[in-house]
Amino acid sequence: MISIENLHIEFSARPLYDNVSFVINDRDRIALVGKNGAGKSTLLKVICGMQQPTSGTVAIPNETKIGYLPQVMKLQDDTTVRDETRKAFADTIRMGEQLHDMEHEMAERSDYESEEYMALVEKFTTLHDRFLMLGGEQYEAEIERTLQGLGFERKDLERPTAEFSGGWRMRIELAKILLQKPDILLLDEPTNHLDIESIQWLEQYLAQASCAVVLVSHDRAFIDNVTNRTIEITCGHIEDYRVKYSEYVVLRRDRREQQLRAYENQQKEIAEAKEFIERFRYKPTKAVQVQQRIRQLEKMVPIEVDDVDNSALRLKFPPCLRSGDYPIICEDVEKTYDRQIFADVNLIIKRGEKVAFVGKNGEGKSTLVKCIMNEIPYGGTLKIGHNTQIGYFAQNQAQLLDENLTVFETIDRVAKGEIRLRINDILGAFMFGGEENEKKVKVLSGGERSRLAMIRLLLEPVNLLILDEPTNHFDMKSKDVLKEAIKAFDGTAIIVSHDREFLDGLVEKVYEFGGGKVREYLGGIYDWIRSHDNDTTELEGRQGGKATDTTPLQAAKGETHAAARDEAAGKTMPSDNEIMSYAERKDRQKQATRIQKQINEIEKRIAELDKRMQELDTLLCKPENASDMKLVNEYTEVQQKQEKDMETWTELSEKLEEIKL
Repeated sequence: MISIENLHIEFSARPLYDNVSFVINDRDRIALVGKNGAGKSTLLKVICGMQQPTSGTVAIPNETKIGYLPQVMKLQDDTTVRDETRKAFADTIRMGEQLHDMEHEMAERSDYESEEYMALVEKFTTLHDRFLMLGGEQYEAEIERTLQGLGFERKDLERPTAEFSGGWRMRIELAKILLQKPDILLLDEPTNHLDIESIQWLEQYLAQASCAVVLVSHDRAFIDNVTNRTIEITCGHIEDYRVKYSEYVVLRRDRREQQLRAYENQQKEIAEAKEFIERFRYKPTKAVQVQQRIRQLEKMVPIEVDDVDNSALRLKFPPCLRSGDYPIICEDVEKTYDRQIFADVNLIIKRGEKVAFVGKNGEGKSTLVKCIMNEIPYGGTLKIGHNTQIGYFAQNQAQLLDENLTVFETIDRVAKGEIRLRINDILGAFMFGGEENEKKVKVLSGGERSRLAMIRLLLEPVNLLILDEPTNHFDMKSKDVLKEAIKAFDGTAIIVSHDREFLDGLVEKVYEFGGGKVREYLGGIYDWIRSHDNDTTELEGRQGGKATDTTPLQAAKGETHAAARDEAAGKTMPSDNEIMSYAERKDRQKQATRIQKQINEIEKRIAELDKRMQELDTLLCKPENASDMKLVNEYTEVQQKQEKDMETWTELSEKLEEIKL
């Protein structure tokens, strides 16, 4: 159990939060939420002792072991994966070295009967027992089991950590923390660089772990699947809810509505009492009543309404010029470093499509993006469509900002023409109004840096957005605003992200990277997850579901790799009409998928209404309910809804049959 009492923290004489008190109990799963800059990461640092509060106490029982995963990792680049992970057992290794030294000393000494020798033997025995209890002889095997469980292969363990991407380096740090077996886990944005499979693995691990967990994350699906308690940092204080995040959102709204109603009633009561006092203050016959009202006002405890952070990101991508019908066409694109990242990538992205790139870290998502941006050489043909203007938000965009500039200077240096006259307005829309735009970049939180980097993307209109992990460090409110802005964007968007909630309802096509291949799935992110979970075969042998081994371009042109070789020998290539025919077929498939999803939802709703109709039938058959108009009205209403849903179901079914013909 960890107790935080009367915590007060100030930065430059500005209070971050005041009088914060709460207790972390065993097996608590706490989501720490609040807007960017509210102090979530700071609170984690205070709990683990990396930062001291201005005042207040953090009481931690002796021998309590804390595991802390920061947003920014500090791994050594001159070590291997195994050596870096072995640091989790530093105390055990040190203990083993002590035992080795003691063994050597006992072997050299011959005063077996002396008190010093007997004391040495006793010390060795005690230390050896403790070494065995900590699993000292098994830690190498435990390292391998844990790393392999996190997705590493045995051959990876001797590779330098510098060869791995950010997501894999995060797993190394996570493995170190898990192997230490802490009593409490403090996780600051653990999903930022994890792929969807790793996030799901971490969800399962945390659900089964015996330790307490406090985590900061803007991945709504992740925290909802993990937590059982939500602590919100808002307007300088905390609100503690003993429920998971989705329930907290409802409770917070209901609580504030109740507070507002109670506050309004109290204000009305106060106004009436004051009016009575003023009207009859000087009338002797009302003196007793006046004194009663005065005493009533003195005893009244003012009702407080929770402050709400009403600042909001206002994001809208500017209107863009119309691009060609196919902004991106890849033909047999391949990329090799020391190993082949991917090969035979054939895809077509149509104007106006919103697509997702998903897959494990290191499988080539960002690499293909860099190929599209022509930042790195590649094999094959990659065509950028006519009049395509690309806006690119790189994964490390926020880290590329000059830390010594102010917010205003950062934008002023890239703004051109009339936009320079509107810099303050633009910064205000991104919650950098007033004194905020004079802050140095180096003091900004991760989310504030990401917002600043996003502003640079909006300075010029584009018709193809390429966003590589755009939601890292964004708070949930900002993510929702960004999602709506992309949905309203009238151009094309490629989104590299592992945030399931963010991608849900945003993309209509998913490209999965894995095993050196890129495969297309029609439908949303959860359609892909269901298909992916149901298919246990290797990626190369995948045939079922919506995924196909025939790539889009090959299907469009009706060619195999052998046919491509024939074409190189002199045969003619298929015409653009054939490609358009493929595009039309894809449109029909998308329509069929969307309609089928609507039909499934309606069937589920009809089943629920039918169940309710049966319940109402049973209730109305009872004599005491025969004249209950509330039940009668509900029966009529449910019946009407069911009839309407049946009509819609019939229309959609007929439409689906027409599309399939």
